[in-house]
Amino acid sequence: MISYQYFTSNNERHLSHYQIFINLKRKMVVIKFEDLIAWQKAQDLAVIIYASFKKLKDWGFRDQIYRAVISISNNIAEGFDRQSSKEFARFLYFSLGSSSEVKSMLYLAKKLNYLDEITTKRLVDQTSEISKIIQGLIKSLGTRKQ
Repeated sequence: MISYQYFTSNNERHLSHYQIFINLKRKMVVIKFEDLIAWQKAQDLAVIIYASFKKLKDWGFRDQIYRAVISISNNIAEGFDRQSSKEFARFLYFSLGSSSEVKSMLYLAKKLNYLDEITTKRLVDQTSEISKIIQGLIKSLGTRKQ
């Protein structure tokens, strides 16, 4: 079983049999990817991105940002279910790249007047937060980019 240091649990007293956490000096074992804060926030961001661009007629732009934002949480999930920390870290780097792609596209969306200044800043800030959480996960795995 792989132990990850970055996790979430709002209330450990109400865990189902699918959610098993072991608390040892703030380190916990996460049994499913759905419990990772990075995955949760990436899913939330995807929902917001979908809502923000649903009426956009620039299909190519819209489809690209949709694919990039979905890739963030999907790579976290896929990497989590791999059999090693090294493999998980590899997929976290993919998520990090997708996060950067989303940020780049958000800046472009602002320049193309697809988003206003306030919405752009809010979405860029959310994306940056997710990137920082992913970087923390990578660091907690003790693996280095090759």
